[in-house]
Amino acid sequence: MVDSNLKFLRKRLGYTQAQLAEKLNIKRSLIGAYEEARAEPKLSTLVNISRLFEVSLDQFITQDLSQVQFGDNTHSESLVKTNNMRVLAITVDKEDNEYIELVPHKASAGYLNGYADPEFIEELPRFRLPMLSTLGTHRAFEIKGDSMLPIASGTVIIGKYIDDWSEIKDGTPCIVVSQNEGVVFKRVFNKIKNTAVLRLHSDNPVYDPYEVAVDDVNEIWEAKAFISSTFPIADFSLNKLTSIVLDLQQEVIKLKKA
Repeated sequence: MVDSNLKFLRKRLGYTQAQLAEKLNIKRSLIGAYEEARAEPKLSTLVNISRLFEVSLDQFITQDLSQVQFGDNTHSESLVKTNNMRVLAITVDKEDNEYIELVPHKASAGYLNGYADPEFIEELPRFRLPMLSTLGTHRAFEIKGDSMLPIASGTVIIGKYIDDWSEIKDGTPCIVVSQNEGVVFKRVFNKIKNTAVLRLHSDNPVYDPYEVAVDDVNEIWEAKAFISSTFPIADFSLNKLTSIVLDLQQEVIKLKKA
């Protein structure tokens, strides 16, 4: 059952073939070969796969995990809940290349309930940006408000999915999705090790920092790029000051010649 179970668990937990290959430290082509039953994984690879998906090696090899029932849930759903694993729903094309899904501001409330629902994610607008790294999963969020000035309200922030929150460095700009605060764009200061919280800071000093409990957080996306229809306003006062300095320099030159 290796080929079908590998493909089932990979898609159920939201990995592309490239992402899974990266986590297992093997070539992407091998994942395709395993899923199509054109090759069989080595024992060491099988052990790594079973550890990654947190299933027993015996189950992974001998049972059809898409059919095993645990109460009213499929085995995979029970597996995700009992092992406290986060499910990341994504959309891909026929070549298994990931799209960037856009979460408009008006869809933010619905995203809190639908972030792990493949059908909800499938309904979101999606696009690609060739300049972004193909490693990792990216998602775009429209932000509102002035808490992160000079990033203007209405800007679309493109974030890369963070799987291990404990590795977030202090001051990293992130989209944080939590049940109490919703979808927010803040700088994250990592207090997980000591107090199991994240401290969120705005770039606009008018807004005070606050903390969210890790248990309340659904997803974190590290900001990698942004798209905005608002262009920066030129600082005319600075331009005027520069002009005055240049005029003074010219006057000094004239006086020296005189």
